[in-house]
Amino acid sequence: MSSPLPFDPIAEAHRQWCDRWPERAEQMATVTSVMRVQQLLLTEIDRVLRPYGLSFASFEALRLLAFSRKGELPMGKVGERLMVHPASVTNTIDRLEQRSLVSRHAGAGDRRRVLASITDAGRELVEQATAALNEASFGVGALDPDETVAINRLLRRLRAAAGDFADGTHDPWSS
Repeated sequence: MSSPLPFDPIAEAHRQWCDRWPERAEQMATVTSVMRVQQLLLTEIDRVLRPYGLSFASFEALRLLAFSRKGELPMGKVGERLMVHPASVTNTIDRLEQRSLVSRHAGAGDRRRVLASITDAGRELVEQATAALNEASFGVGALDPDETVAINRLLRRLRAAAGDFADGTHDPWSS
């Protein structure tokens, strides 16, 4: 990464917006800040996962399979739960399968249904990677627990408004 800038470009954009569109300056700054923080967090997550040869997508897939009761899920469920396109799931599982971290097989009752199963090597690796991410506080260690709860509450409201999940679902951040 390059040297820190001598000014905050988002604050400067905010100043410019205040001059032209003051009624939307805060929204612009919020979106721009969230996008920038996403870049920073992905960079940190990539740094932590690099020694394990995992991307965040592959980590999420392994972690999801490890969390499942039987260590396996239909490919469609993987995509649904990770909220990604089926092609992305296929590519991620392909890469994990090449490394013998996941295997694929037909469902017992329906051969058209393809299941992804985590292997013992996949379980071992995802546990190591999880420990590393936990140690790195997932890149948000600069925030205290109350601040992360507040952010989760706010972001959940945006996700709910966008229809990311059904009304009435469990909300661990409700006060």
